[in-house]
Amino acid sequence: MIDPYLEAEYNNRTKVPGHPAVIAGWVRDAAAFRAAARDAEFDVAYGPTPRQAMDIFWPEAGRGGRLAMVIHGGYWQGLDKSFASHLAGGLLARGVAVAVPSYDLCPQVPLATIVEQMRAAARFLIARHGRLDLASGHSAGGHLAAMLLADGLVPVAVPVSGLFDLRPLVKTTINAALGLDEAEAWRLSPLGLPRPAGRLHAVVGGAEGAEYRAQSGAIAGAWGGSWAVLAGEDHFSIPGALARANSGLISTISTIF
Repeated sequence: MIDPYLEAEYNNRTKVPGHPAVIAGWVRDAAAFRAAARDAEFDVAYGPTPRQAMDIFWPEAGRGGRLAMVIHGGYWQGLDKSFASHLAGGLLARGVAVAVPSYDLCPQVPLATIVEQMRAAARFLIARHGRLDLASGHSAGGHLAAMLLADGLVPVAVPVSGLFDLRPLVKTTINAALGLDEAEAWRLSPLGLPRPAGRLHAVVGGAEGAEYRAQSGAIAGAWGGSWAVLAGEDHFSIPGALARANSGLISTISTIF
């Protein structure tokens, strides 16, 4: 049964009627970012299916320094890396290499498989480059970044409008593609996992709903991390903070690792 309150809180496309224009802007900005990249590797396979591939953007300083992963959102059922290339821009300008992966989508695969694919992507980067210093991501990508921190695959995670307790989604239309029950939703929830050794800093938009703010506050409290509200940002505007080298978010990340 759909819970009207939870549906209103978690259905971001309904909450932000102007989202189609914002997503079209992501497509435009991401394509321009790829076209302008001075040193990049495209469609690097980390697994056997076509969507298990990543783009890696390297800074002017070369390929021997810090490496981050930025994971796209879409409620685990939409979008791909081509919508998120430009989100590498802020870290790249600070001298950090950034990998932007795609993954298979629900309902073609279960959410548990997507989590395993992101683990595989992280392990691939560690084996190939000897390090993976940070995971970030927007919305569903924030959830996946937190899962990598929980697994000890990264020392720092910066989820942007992330989801850390998936149980509320069971009573929304979002679950039609996810097919979660309460037990599986909790098993795949970072909030239900032991506190990791690494550091978490979660951010959420000031124009997002109470549930999203509660999610970030809850995971920061449970894991001994930090969290911040970015004033005026909604669910679709907030990932842009990752794209800007001079954003407060990028400045904060630069002090963490």
